[in-house]
Amino acid sequence: MSHIAILGSGMAALGAAHRLREAGAPYVMFDKGTHPGGHTKTYLYPGGWTFDDGPHVSFTSDARIQDILADQIDGDYNAVPTGVNNYWQGHWIKHPAQCNLYGLPVDLVVACIEGFVEASSALISNYEDWLYATYGRAFADTFPMPYTRKVHTTDARNLTADWMGPRMYRPSLDEVLRGALSRDTPEVHYIDRFRYPIAGGFYSYLSPLHKTSDLRMEHDLVRLSPVEKVLHFASGQQESYAHLVSSIPLPVLVPMIDGTPPEVIEASAALAATSCVIVNVGIDREEDSGYSWTYYYDEDFIVTRLSYPHRYAQSNVPAGCAAFQCEIYFSDKYRPMTEPAESYIEPAIEDLRRCGLITPEDEILLSDAKLSPHAGIIFDHDRPSALRVVHDYLDELGIRYCGRFGDWDYLWTDDSFISGERAAQSVLEGR
Repeated sequence: MSHIAILGSGMAALGAAHRLREAGAPYVMFDKGTHPGGHTKTYLYPGGWTFDDGPHVSFTSDARIQDILADQIDGDYNAVPTGVNNYWQGHWIKHPAQCNLYGLPVDLVVACIEGFVEASSALISNYEDWLYATYGRAFADTFPMPYTRKVHTTDARNLTADWMGPRMYRPSLDEVLRGALSRDTPEVHYIDRFRYPIAGGFYSYLSPLHKTSDLRMEHDLVRLSPVEKVLHFASGQQESYAHLVSSIPLPVLVPMIDGTPPEVIEASAALAATSCVIVNVGIDREEDSGYSWTYYYDEDFIVTRLSYPHRYAQSNVPAGCAAFQCEIYFSDKYRPMTEPAESYIEPAIEDLRRCGLITPEDEILLSDAKLSPHAGIIFDHDRPSALRVVHDYLDELGIRYCGRFGDWDYLWTDDSFISGERAAQSVLEGR
């Protein structure tokens, strides 16, 4: 078989590479960046600081994927108990908040319980309907509705209700009542622990796979000729291929394809995604709350979600130090980013001060901001029809797509890897 081109070098692309290597099929990986790994790249900072390109952990229950990842680091991983909490108006709330209302203002707790009891499964046409039908108005309006505006950059009514999976827990009335009367509640989060490499950040999982691949960095694709099967790069270089697997975001890929009909380009442009400013902060003392990440519901806090890299591996920070990673979301469609990423460093640090995670006595040893231009899928009402048009077109051309931004779906790490394997398998089977 002539060589297969894989566009990208992240988790989905490596899933494709892994399957092709198993089959003995030749392939070449192309990535426009200087750091391999896509969203799973890791940055090493002077002084012993390690930050991933966003919070990445492995919590798959798929034993096969667990073994594949563990083999890349010779089993040197931490198995970290999951600690998740929430912050709202000065209150630290156990996760999920819907069954951990203890300690919140009494009037709010009563309203949330009444709303939960009265909630009914009426006709659900969007995510707002689902939230009201599942949790009642008081809880939905206080917690998930504001959070939706922060993380998805638009109102819940603008989203469909088909993407949650296990992400949004629906408690029983008994769980709601017990969680309102006591702090002592069972752990019901869908993740009870996760794996993370002991050293080298999350990218350590990917590095050996890249080393055994023909990986060509700084290859910025600007044009794709599907009839001639030629890739054109910004450098002027051209590469032919026999088959193509792409993990490039669909709105980026489609306009580069020669001869794409206007209606397909229009459909690709209708696919909405968030971008994320990632603010990394390091301080000169240890932090021992035991939490792995925190959700912020207050809309006057710019931080949407916070993670604690020192919790994942002590090697991520210098001895005696702690690290915070803040996420701030934007989207071209609903909340355009108007300032450079660096301008969000001080507001993020101020949020950490306001909630007490950084004290006046703490010295900030590191602060940095990076922009992740494609962070998450926005499941708005334009997505289903637009995605069908784009995927049908790529299927006609024989271009296999994979990963979160190829499938245009809410995929976790193992999902993305398997998506890449599936795309490679379709090549091997001639589908």
